[in-house]
Amino acid sequence: MVTAAERVSSHKWGMAVDVDRCTGCQACVMACQTENNIPLSTEDIYRQKRTFAWIRIERYWYGDFPNVKARFIPIMCQHCENAPCEPVCPVFATYHNTEGMNVQIYNRCVGTRYCGAGCPYNVRFFNYWEPVWPSTLRNQLNPDVTIRSRGIMEKCSFCVQRIRRGVREAAQEDRDLVDGEIQTACTDACPTNALVFGDFNDDNSRVSIMSHDDRKYTHLDSLNTEPNVVYLAQIDATGGAIGEHE
Repeated sequence: MVTAAERVSSHKWGMAVDVDRCTGCQACVMACQTENNIPLSTEDIYRQKRTFAWIRIERYWYGDFPNVKARFIPIMCQHCENAPCEPVCPVFATYHNTEGMNVQIYNRCVGTRYCGAGCPYNVRFFNYWEPVWPSTLRNQLNPDVTIRSRGIMEKCSFCVQRIRRGVREAAQEDRDLVDGEIQTACTDACPTNALVFGDFNDDNSRVSIMSHDDRKYTHLDSLNTEPNVVYLAQIDATGGAIGEHE
């Protein structure tokens, strides 16, 4: 019987984002906020420029007036194989595991924010305050995800709690994982299937197939961070891809 540990080590989790499908609806942002117990960004926090979210939607414009069009790009932790955030942490609170994920150990973090300064994607955020939720929202907190205290860095985890649950269930049933069986909160919520999560080590998985598409690109590839999030460029009216290297 294959153990859960052996199943875990055989995976390389990643995400593919089809920019041509993204409508900027923010459903992924709200799903991530709820799934991972992310504190609410109130008006007071917004005015102090201390808002944060584990995934955000960047909006870009292209074309000439009056034929200007908007396109949207979801940005989250890229879970880089050669991550600039990892070697600068003095307490090893962030590291790269064998499954292609950049891991954040909250109870080890001392809040130096070196990792945030080293991240070129601006996807790491410092928790300046103790998280507070209105009484009407406390029952919706996810018991599978810890509530982070003030003074630490946090970021997208690829919904690691869902990954661990799926791997355990597969091990208990003595079977292999099926492509699409494990989904992150953002991929679950996306109405246009612009976000796809899966195992890059599975040649037949959707993310693996999409990573070999002609439209595939990665953000800031000149930095050689080797991210495990790949993007598929938007298609223009002539059928060509636009904006691969922006």
